Amino acid sequence: MQNSGTQIFSWTLGRRAAATVLGAIALGWLANSCRTTPVQTGNSEKPTVVATNTILADLTQQVGGEAIALVSILKPGDDPHVYEPVPLDTQRLEDADLILYNGYNLEPGLIRLAESVGVRGRRVAVGEVVPPLELAEEGSTVPDPHVWGDAQNAIHMVNAIRDELIRLSPEDAATFTQNAADLVATLERLDGWITQQIQTIPPSQRQLVTTHDAFQYYARAYGLTVLGTLIGISTEEQPSAQTLQRLADAVKAANVPAIFAETAINPRLINTVAEEAGVPLADAELYADSIGGPGSGADSYIDMMVANTRAIARNLGGTPGDWP
Repeated sequence: MQNSGTQIFSWTLGRRAAATVLGAIALGWLANSCRTTPVQTGNSEKPTVVATNTILADLTQQVGGEAIALVSILKPGDDPHVYEPVPLDTQRLEDADLILYNGYNLEPGLIRLAESVGVRGRRVAVGEVVPPLELAEEGSTVPDPHVWGDAQNAIHMVNAIRDELIRLSPEDAATFTQNAADLVATLERLDGWITQQIQTIPPSQRQLVTTHDAFQYYARAYGLTVLGTLIGISTEEQPSAQTLQRLADAVKAANVPAIFAETAINPRLINTVAEEAGVPLADAELYADSIGGPGSGADSYIDMMVANTRAIARNLGGTPGDWP
């Protein structure tokens, strides 16, 4: 995966005089400085695709492969809810031939930036191909952006990415189509595997308590109940002392085996809930809004879902098996 805004240029130079070479380079630089769409012939420049978060970046890389130059704005562990764009992000968005973002206000800072700068690339809210769950928030309802929690939704996202890449680079359609088909087949297996692991949890213990409300799609798809969360959809929220106490009381009353911290959020407050309720904090944190870094065992969307499922099943009293 390419993690910088630098585009890849391929130059093939024959045996020419030095002056001719320099002239060709100068003309090439001028053409690229004025170009508004990528040249898509032969071994020329790959189209640049910007993904706003790590989950989208991973799925896009698996579909696009070597045919695209991928830039992921967020790094593993970054929280898209609270990410504040930096000046380099403006350049990345302006230079992109295609911008893929989740939508449903998952990455508000980057969405505002993309709407305000002079982007030339097509902008696509990939997560919005999925009809959202509507969650109550401050007296109204808002769409839940965490659509990837259901592997079937991830399949819809992969198909949308495939279609956008084909639109961007039609001559690579066969590559994108095959890569997407391979990934969809794996996601179908993942979907069935997750269901099997959650079913090993005793029915009365299939209750999930997490730091923020990011697992509704997962719970609905795989037979869990979200008993409660410390904060709502966005990690920007700050829970009150009353919220902490209400959640602790609910956890204690439901006899939940364990509750879960998340990798991108300070565990201090959810640990307070665990202590108040007299239940353990799970032995592994969940990946909610980002894949893990290299060596984490969760450094792809699929590995993230496997790691979360194994942690949930194990800590709620199930007996998860290995991912094949």
